[in-house]
Amino acid sequence: MSVSMACAQNTSQGNNAPQCPTVDTSPPNAERQKPAFAGQTRACAVKSDVNFEVVVLAKGLARPWAVEPLPDGSFLITEKAGNMRIVSAKGEIGEPIGGLLPVGQGGVSEASGQGGLPPITARGQGGLLDVALSPTFKKDRTIYWGFSEQRDGGSGTSVARGVLSKDRKMLENVKIIFRAMPTYDNGLHFGSRLAFGPDKKLYITLGDRFDKEKTRPQAQQLSSHLGKVIRINPDGTVPNDNPFVKQPGALPENWDIGHRNLQSAVFDDKGRLWTVEHGAKGGDELNLIEKGKNYGWAVISYGEEYSGEPIPGDITAKEGYEQPVYYWDPVIAPSGMEFYTGKAFPQWRGNIFIGGLVTQKLVRLVLKDNRVVGEEALLTDRGKRIRDVRQGEDGFLYIVTDDTNGELWKIVPKN
Repeated sequence: MSVSMACAQNTSQGNNAPQCPTVDTSPPNAERQKPAFAGQTRACAVKSDVNFEVVVLAKGLARPWAVEPLPDGSFLITEKAGNMRIVSAKGEIGEPIGGLLPVGQGGVSEASGQGGLPPITARGQGGLLDVALSPTFKKDRTIYWGFSEQRDGGSGTSVARGVLSKDRKMLENVKIIFRAMPTYDNGLHFGSRLAFGPDKKLYITLGDRFDKEKTRPQAQQLSSHLGKVIRINPDGTVPNDNPFVKQPGALPENWDIGHRNLQSAVFDDKGRLWTVEHGAKGGDELNLIEKGKNYGWAVISYGEEYSGEPIPGDITAKEGYEQPVYYWDPVIAPSGMEFYTGKAFPQWRGNIFIGGLVTQKLVRLVLKDNRVVGEEALLTDRGKRIRDVRQGEDGFLYIVTDDTNGELWKIVPKN
C-alpha cells in the first residue's frame, strides 16, 4: 500500500504522542487525560494513493439509517421513521415494503401502518435502525432488522426477522426474536447494529439508554441487556456457549459488558468482532470484542460529561477492564462501519471505515497488530453526516447520508 505520512512533533499527548501530524489538531475535551499506550488516540495522519469518485445513486431518502447490498446489486435501505425500501442498482427507489404483524407480537394481525413492520417508535434516536441479511439469504430470503419498539411503559431495542416475498414487496412470517430489557421511557441510546459472525450467530449491539442515574449503571449489570453486545441464534434462542448462560441472575444473551452506545459493528477477515461506540464528550471508542470481557463504561472512560464535568470516578484505566484499541477526543460521532476485503481498492484491504456524523466524514483506519497506525478523513468536502457504510460483492463501498433528503453513494475507482 502506498501511504504518505509526513513527520513532525506533536506534543498534545505527552510521552505517548505520535511523532507526526494527526487528522485532528484541535485541543481534546479532556486535556488532563493521557492515552494508555502510544497510538491509542490521534494516530498519524495518512493519505492513501487511491483514485476514487463518488457516484450519487439515489436522493430523496428520509433519514436512512442502514444500507444492505443485495446479491442482485440492489440495496435494502431502512429509513428511521419506519420504512424499509429496495433501491435498484440504477438508483430507483422502491415503495415501502409491506407486511403483517404476527398475532401476539405487539398487536393484532393486520397492517401496522409503518410499512407493515412491527410497531416502531421513531422518537429521538429511535426508529427503524439496522438491517442484515441472513447468512443463507440466497436460499431462504430471510432478513433481520433492529428497531425501537413501542412498549408498555416506554420503548426498547427489538430485533425481528421476516421472509422477503419473491416480488420483494412484502415481508412474510414476521417474528420478533429479541427484546432488550428493561424497557425505558426515553428516545436515546438504542444501539441496534446487527452482524452475523462466522459462527452463524447474530450479534446485536445495545446502548445504555443514556439516563445517568437509572440506566447508565446497568451497562455493568448482567441482569440487564443495556450497554452490551448480545449473541443469539438466528431463531432467537440462546447459544449454550454464551459466557454467562450458567451465571445466576445474568441474562443469557449477553456476550460482553460495559458499553455506552454501540452503533457500529463488523467482523474482520479473521472472524473477529470490532465495534465503535459513541462516547460522552471526547470518548468515542474502537474495541476488539472478546467473549465475556468488560469494556468499562462507565467505571472507566475517556472523555467527560456533556456538561464539561468529569465522568464520576474520572478514571481511564482499572484492572479487570479492557482498554479501547483506539479513541477519539474530540469525538467523530460514529455510526456504521466496514472492514474492507474487496478487490476494487486493493490499497484499502484490511482497513476499517467508519461513518462520522458530527464530523461529516468517512474515517479510514489503518491497522497493524491490532493497533491503529494511521487515520485518514475522507469525503470531508461533501458536508454530509455519514450514517452507514457497507462493502458490496463488487468491492465498491456504499454509503447512506443522515438527512431528510438522504442520499445513497457508491465509491468506485477512478481511472
